[in-house]
Amino acid sequence: MPDSVSQSPRLSLPVAPHANARLRFAPDQPPGPVMSPEEALAWAAQVLGSTGTPPQVVIAGPGDPLATVGLTLKTIRLFKLKYPSLTVEIVTLGVGGEECAPLLDEEGVGLVTLRVDAVDPEILAKLFAWIRPGKKTVRLAEAVEILLSEQALAVVAFRKAGIKVKIRTTLYPGYNDGHLEQIEQRMAQLGAAAMTLVPFKPGAEEAENQGFPREPDKAMLTAARSRVGKYLEADVEQEASESGSAVLAPATDGGFVAAALPRPSSKRPNVAVVSVGGMEVDLHLGQAYQALIYGPREDGLTCLLGRRDLPEAGGGGLRWEKLADSLPDCFALLAASAGANPKQILKDRGITVLITEGEIDGTVDVLFGGGKNKPTCRK
Repeated sequence: MPDSVSQSPRLSLPVAPHANARLRFAPDQPPGPVMSPEEALAWAAQVLGSTGTPPQVVIAGPGDPLATVGLTLKTIRLFKLKYPSLTVEIVTLGVGGEECAPLLDEEGVGLVTLRVDAVDPEILAKLFAWIRPGKKTVRLAEAVEILLSEQALAVVAFRKAGIKVKIRTTLYPGYNDGHLEQIEQRMAQLGAAAMTLVPFKPGAEEAENQGFPREPDKAMLTAARSRVGKYLEADVEQEASESGSAVLAPATDGGFVAAALPRPSSKRPNVAVVSVGGMEVDLHLGQAYQALIYGPREDGLTCLLGRRDLPEAGGGGLRWEKLADSLPDCFALLAASAGANPKQILKDRGITVLITEGEIDGTVDVLFGGGKNKPTCRK
């Protein structure tokens, strides 16, 4: 049976900015900007109030916590300073887990939930759109083999470090529903302790797509549950979430963390975006020499208003002061990554740097209070 829910809150912290894989059937929405470790701690203090109750912390997204393990470790350390007895869970695909296991153990991580949807490369290739085991995307056929190896090494390393491992398997009808026993047996052999089955839940638009799996009904979930439990403690999670019990997460708006979501004003109505090709937010701020400026035109539709040159590299903090001067009409800047110094300097000048990855139009729409159903102009 799954662990019982403790009286202390379970706080889900969105502090992982970068994904290392994408499922074919993931909801078609822009990933939200993350909280910095400091913002996450401030939010937790608001939630807990003056009680000081040691929370259970779940680090699960929006990217993978091991893809930027430095930020994950920093978050844990900050929380440990304020809440020395807190418990920490990491939800991850497991890439890089073998190298990270000693570091996580040193910081007191007690549980890792590993997302394992198949142990067969052919099934994985049908489930994933891409996998990036390192800094570069590799061919999917090669990537799924690497993922299988990385996950196996991760389970062994976590167990060796004394960290409990649970498996989280999303049930995709027609894809992996006949593969559950193999997943359970393989993970048990490696040292996992438990398994949770999670029903695939398509979004409204995805549910109408004939190429997407359907949501498992009650009978299918019952049948799936009957096929597991021989090798691991197993259960079915009726409501999909990143962990096996109720989690308190920051309020979101279209995938964005509300606590970190700036809004336009009359003086700063626009958003700056740094991008390589103009389609996705995919550029480090330090590498950007130009910004795309998005904002409302006269009819109220959010559009690309133009391009703006940014200060050349070099000059330290002076460069970021000049950059702020070049964006006096912008309340936010979207980038794939950025250093702490420019983020702070721009914040002090009224520009919030949001770290995100994804398609520009949809991400910008959310900042202006829209989403899929809000009319926007398209070039």
